[in-house]
Amino acid sequence: MDLNKVMLIGRLAQDPELRAIPSGVAVANFAVATNFVYTDASGVKQEKVEFHKIVTWSRLAEIANQYLKKGGKVFIEGRLQTSSWEDQSGAKRYRTEIVAENLIMLDRAPQGARPTPSLMQTPSQFGSPALTSSIPPATQTPVTPTSRPVDEELPTIDITEETGEEVSVEEIPF
Repeated sequence: MDLNKVMLIGRLAQDPELRAIPSGVAVANFAVATNFVYTDASGVKQEKVEFHKIVTWSRLAEIANQYLKKGGKVFIEGRLQTSSWEDQSGAKRYRTEIVAENLIMLDRAPQGARPTPSLMQTPSQFGSPALTSSIPPATQTPVTPTSRPVDEELPTIDITEETGEEVSVEEIPF
């Protein structure tokens, strides 16, 4: 059995860029920055930033484009994928990216903003059922240790709407 699973928590380094492949399937690309703090040999704390290229497909790409913004904190779950091609000079080039299967927006919506979805998963093409959920608006009363949660209907985004289209490798624009 093999496992190809990536989980990141970081901040968007750029707004998602939404495009469509020739068949009309949406694809969004963006980068997520993560920090790694360590102590060097001289005892000084150092921080290293890593930038991870993320790609989302179909409805998840449309949702990422609509709700994710540069600087926003996000949890990404997906798999690593490496592509190769020859550049104009004939040299072999490689690109490794994370194909997102789930994402959770970790920032609360600003006051007065509409609620944003908190958990999204692409349809069952990834071997598990589709999930949707959303966080309550930031304008709700904060929960304190003495208060009890209020049962209410939370808005959701249904990403299970299948177009029935499969994405072929030839249609991928990168």
